[in-house]
Amino acid sequence: MISRRRTLFFLGLSGIPGCNRGNRLRLNVFNWSNYAGADTLRRFEEETGIRLRYSVYESNEELLARVMSGNSGWDVVFPSNYFIAPMHNMGLLARFDRTHLKNIPNLDPVFAAPAWDARLNWCVPYMWGSSGILYNPKIVEAPQAWADLWEPRYGGRLTMLDDPGEVFGAALKKLGLRLNATNPDDLKRAQAEALRQKPLVRAYLNTEVRDQVVAGDVAVCQAWATTAQQAIDAAPHLAWCYPREGFSLYADCAVILRESRRAELAHRFIDYLLRPKVAAGVVREFRCATANRAAREILPERDRALETLFPAAETLARGEWFAPMPAAAQRLRDRLWTELKSA
Repeated sequence: MISRRRTLFFLGLSGIPGCNRGNRLRLNVFNWSNYAGADTLRRFEEETGIRLRYSVYESNEELLARVMSGNSGWDVVFPSNYFIAPMHNMGLLARFDRTHLKNIPNLDPVFAAPAWDARLNWCVPYMWGSSGILYNPKIVEAPQAWADLWEPRYGGRLTMLDDPGEVFGAALKKLGLRLNATNPDDLKRAQAEALRQKPLVRAYLNTEVRDQVVAGDVAVCQAWATTAQQAIDAAPHLAWCYPREGFSLYADCAVILRESRRAELAHRFIDYLLRPKVAAGVVREFRCATANRAAREILPERDRALETLFPAAETLARGEWFAPMPAAAQRLRDRLWTELKSA
């Protein structure tokens, strides 16, 4: 099943006047939306003379389908942390040359040696995020846990993410189980919980729920932190909760595809994204959480203090990173999700 974590948009800088002239060097970049503004990309082009062919995708599954052939035409892509090992095992990733990444020390220590690639041989963490509960305290009592989203008082005013990992993850956490549970019995128990909750759920929505919460049409929702902060910026009375049972964490990482013939240009682009001012600009524009400690340090204090994006250490300790699932467990969860949606 395809899970859409961000709103899709298209930005092809090669279509901007002046970007397709002469025999300029070109780099092909495929990224999530809301992760690099037009100004950020244009400045790279102006500084380096490299023309960017830049487009976006809406799910890890879409990205993988596009690059599996090894002849996709893309150079730099941004899979989530739990796709790094599968892509490496499929022979899709090129090894980084750290001598061309002078800005890599800017990473937060949490991301300098992550569990999914401890030596950063195959990826460079870029942005990260989490899930939780966004709610309107003027309409509903403040939730504190995933279990609260099974309470009848939220019936008809509640949405959950349109994402099997997140919905089943919330159910698993409610049951006291691990986010990345793969045991068939555990996954079936999670589905049973989700089926029990479904009569209360108005819809399964991703980023599109933001405007509905701002308008007051939805009172409480499972949401990603980036979406939640965008909503809170638009309607400051809204509030955010990291559920006490725990919550999901993910990191989207820059990688160079093994098929790329432009490794030197790819390193230059990724090193550019690691600059503090560049990464901080993306945070301020799109309200995502950067993996770049130096960038966070130069953010305005009001942005550094956003608990939605940058939870305190004791809160973060309750988070669990998404991990790759064995193929059999993935197929089962997808089937259970399809049954849930059609029930």
